Formats: sequence, C-alpha cells, structure tokens
Amino acid sequence: MDYSNYLHLNSLSYFCYVDLVWKVEQWKDVIEYAGLYQVSDLGRVKSLGNDFKSKDKILKQNLNSVGYLIVTLSKNGKPKSWQIHQLVAIVFLGHKRCGYKLVVNHKDIIKTNNKLSNLEIVTHRKNTSLDHLKSSSQYVGVYWNKSAKKWMAQCKANGKRYYLGLYDDENDANIAYETFVINL
Repeated sequence: MDYSNYLHLNSLSYFCYVDLVWKVEQWKDVIEYAGLYQVSDLGRVKSLGNDFKSKDKILKQNLNSVGYLIVTLSKNGKPKSWQIHQLVAIVFLGHKRCGYKLVVNHKDIIKTNNKLSNLEIVTHRKNTSLDHLKSSSQYVGVYWNKSAKKWMAQCKANGKRYYLGLYDDENDANIAYETFVINL
C-alpha cells in the first residue's frame, strides 16, 4: 500500500500532545544523502529537486517482509533501501547503527508509526523484554512456536543466536534459558 498518497508535500501542522502545542513538520537532510533527500519528524521522506526541471517529491513508502516501512534512496546511481524509523532516528536522535547493541524502538509497538515522538533508542535487551512486547510467554527468551506447537527457548549473546530447544512446558523452556545464561 502506498502510504505517501495520503499526505501532501507541504509541511504539515500538527498538535503535539506531549508539549500541548501546535508544531510544524521539521525536515532535515539525510546524513549520507545531504542535498539529495530529507526526512521529517513525521516519518516522511522527500527527494530534493536539484535542477530547474525537478521539484521536491515525497517518496513512496512500502512495507518490507517484516512489517517496517521502507524507502529506496539513490546516490551515484546506487539504490539502497532504508527503513524509515532508522532514517528518523539517525537524523533526529543521532542514532549510529551498531548492530544489535542499540536499536530503534517504536514506543507504541506499531512498526508503521515512524513519528519522532514514537521513537527511542534502547538496548536490544530492552527492545525484546517482556515489558515492551506482547509476548506469548511470561519468560524472557521463551516463545510459543506455532508450527511445532511447543515452547521454544533461545538466547542471543555475543552476537550469536543460540537455539536451546523445544519444550512441551513453558517452565521447562525457561529453565533451559536460565541455565544457559548462568553457564554463559
């Protein structure tokens, strides 16, 4: 679905419930594409008209396979896909991509809500913790595997993902997880 058709190019005014004031949409250059593309605090991306023939244009956003909105930016003829929430966080929050050490979190858990007010930089651990996600389990590292119809335990440590097995009982999966973490 093309989400960009619902918004016009002109900057939008919007009410900010946090500050209780009206604000105007803010645009900033995408760092690696300065002078070519800008991103707004509302999660919109536009290409900048660089000659007399072309005008600024809001780019079409599409959903990727895991549910995040993406956009394709080109520089020197080389296209690259970017997740919108990553662009907003890099430009407005000073986020530096660093693998899974620090990640961009959607506060409301809605992957398509890329407004600056909905994004924060958190540790990977917090991003996957139970107080953040609507998890199928009450335990960290334990998930319901629909296809196997069993509880799965897994852990990510030192940049590696460790599969700890499938269990009939959720508590058994948690014991496997806890044992692995203690031994690690």
